[in-house]
Amino acid sequence: MKPWPHHPQKILVRSTNWIGDAVMTTPAVRTIRENFPESEITMLVHPWVSDVFRYSPRVDRLLLYDKKGRHKGIQGMLQLAGELRRETFDCVILLQNAFEAALITLAAGIPVRGGYTTDGRGLLLTHGVQKINELNKKHEVNYYQRIMLGLGFKTAPNELELFIPGDQVENARRRLEALTGKAKGSFPLIGFNPGAAFGPAKRWPADKFAELAVLLSSQTDARILLFGSPADKETAAAIIRGAGAASSRIIDLTGATTLIEAMALIGECDVFVTNDSGPMHVAAALRTPLVAIFGSTDHIATGPFSDNAMVIRKPLACSPCKKSQCPEKHFRCMKLITADEVAAAVFGQLGEG
Repeated sequence: MKPWPHHPQKILVRSTNWIGDAVMTTPAVRTIRENFPESEITMLVHPWVSDVFRYSPRVDRLLLYDKKGRHKGIQGMLQLAGELRRETFDCVILLQNAFEAALITLAAGIPVRGGYTTDGRGLLLTHGVQKINELNKKHEVNYYQRIMLGLGFKTAPNELELFIPGDQVENARRRLEALTGKAKGSFPLIGFNPGAAFGPAKRWPADKFAELAVLLSSQTDARILLFGSPADKETAAAIIRGAGAASSRIIDLTGATTLIEAMALIGECDVFVTNDSGPMHVAAALRTPLVAIFGSTDHIATGPFSDNAMVIRKPLACSPCKKSQCPEKHFRCMKLITADEVAAAVFGQLGEG
């Protein structure tokens, strides 16, 4: 395999598909920038993850892969390949592992193509990197940095990065003051993230979140923000119903924020209580104190990459099963986690013992 070009003028980086994965690639993206400070770096991203990189100084441009719109289906993939061909990139680094990612860049005529040889795509790459078994025992941040090592780059520190412009931070603070009627700092602000895109096995039950809201409200003057997509509206409603009188302390933001708005609001939280999800990784990158609830997924591989996080899980024989649905239908790994122990972790993160 020939060495990677020393001074490429235009580099394309194919982002991963989901918010959490994209956040976990940010150390690798920094690695690319530090190895090629003079190159123009363009990220090819799905629209729903674009805000992860929109304000990053590691990236010069974004190109949107509109898989649900103009790039839908085979014809859309061919259109995207044509658009990339006109950009005349010197090389592409594939953080996304699918066969399709390599095929599109081959069809685009990008002469140098690097990434993992997973998904049977080794012949489509000029610079294939073998996945090593040791990565299964490490955090996923290392998985993406391993691509960089395999391509011969000197890696940047393993530190998550998110960049939020000052106007978005100010907007978040004004919004919170309008919603609560109080200035930030006059009460604890606790974020709840009850959703998780992968499936119900990753979700702590809504009645447990409601019980947690009652406990926190009985012992603090906390205000609780409910985060999530429109798909989480029903769960949010169940939490509010279950919280009873404590529901007056809850502010439902599900489906009411863009990603950059949610990121700015998460950055304002004193503690963020979350399932294994994209917003969990956002909070980790923003150094927001975290309480992360894990059941079916691997807390070592995809846990919060933060020294300011507490992970709560039950080490059952069947966990982590890495299934979206509980194979036994009982969801014991989640149901055994009590609101009392999560509340204790929240109080610990608040410094209240």
